[in-house]
Amino acid sequence: MAVVLAIIAVVAFFAVILLASSLRVLREYERGVIFRLGRLIAQKGPGLIFLIPVIDRMVRVDLRTVTLNIPPQEVITRDNVTARVNAVCYFRVIDPNRAIVEVEQFLVATSQISQTTLRSVLGTAELDTLLSERERLNVDLQKIIDDQTEPWGVKVTTVEIKDVEIPQGMQRAMARQAEAERERRAKIINAEGEFQAAQRLYDAAEIISRNPATIQLRYLQTLLELGSGSSSTIVFPLPIDLIGPLTEMMRRAGGDGGEPPPRPPRAQPGLGPTDEPKAPPVTPGLGPGDEAERPDSA
Repeated sequence: MAVVLAIIAVVAFFAVILLASSLRVLREYERGVIFRLGRLIAQKGPGLIFLIPVIDRMVRVDLRTVTLNIPPQEVITRDNVTARVNAVCYFRVIDPNRAIVEVEQFLVATSQISQTTLRSVLGTAELDTLLSERERLNVDLQKIIDDQTEPWGVKVTTVEIKDVEIPQGMQRAMARQAEAERERRAKIINAEGEFQAAQRLYDAAEIISRNPATIQLRYLQTLLELGSGSSSTIVFPLPIDLIGPLTEMMRRAGGDGGEPPPRPPRAQPGLGPTDEPKAPPVTPGLGPGDEAERPDSA
């Protein structure tokens, strides 16, 4: 009797172990691909799954989106610039049966195809395109990788270029180029400002030339602005056409009523500017009106 109970206990123990090994619990985001004697029979889950011991085998497949970090890749762009680029790829399994049957380790396969596609696509683009048109390159990468992984039941949703590393010499050259571009824009903006200011001054001169009194109003307005301070020096501009008639009138008034100024004495030959002219010699015995006898008159 004791032997029979022992046998029953052993059989019950193995039955419990066998029953436990035949039950599986799948979460909401998991699916089970069932193989019976090596043959695909069904896809089950989520919930409690019953398997025939020793005969059935189940492979779990995660349906959540996988974040795949693509390792940095050495890329030579179209304009022969060496760059180091890394990216990230987001994908998920939409057909668990094909993900298990069609490819071995779909995660590794997706990673490898992402690396090769990254090098091939970025190698056909120039460096400026790689730096400024990332959105377009991301779309191209996503489309190419998704087309190649679609037979595996894998859907690539997004591919993003994270970082682009370029040599130090190229970075310095790009910095100089950006600085020169900024200087060019500054000079153009300054020239545009000068042109607009000159245009406005021309328009203002056209308006003022229609009525000369407006310039006097501008003088007065300028004096009012200068005189608002506690201490200021005012320089009043006077047009030359106002001084000309005044000087002419003063010259005419001086020429009509006054005597002409005496002329300076004429200088005699042989005298300096400080020597006085010598008086003519006087002959003894002759008056002022008499003429001296010449030696040859006798």
